[in-house]
Amino acid sequence: MTAGVLLGVGASPVQVEMLEGSRARVVRSESGQACTVERWKLPPGAREGDVIVDGRLDLERTEELRREVARKRAALAVPLPPGLEL
Repeated sequence: MTAGVLLGVGASPVQVEMLEGSRARVVRSESGQACTVERWKLPPGAREGDVIVDGRLDLERTEELRREVARKRAALAVPLPPGLEL
């Protein structure tokens, strides 16, 4: 699969997993398949964790994903007994 198809019109949403140097790793939302693309192929201002749909940042989906991750982390948190500090 080429990056042009991955980030092109009609492609499924992808999440930017990692930005490093001149490359980025993105993950297809539907399949979980990851691939490496050139950073210049991402929309300007793309950051790790952003969701890209049809070659554009999708701020609504990005925020929804961040809220979902925060909820799951909160559910996994273990409460500390009174008087115990870390």
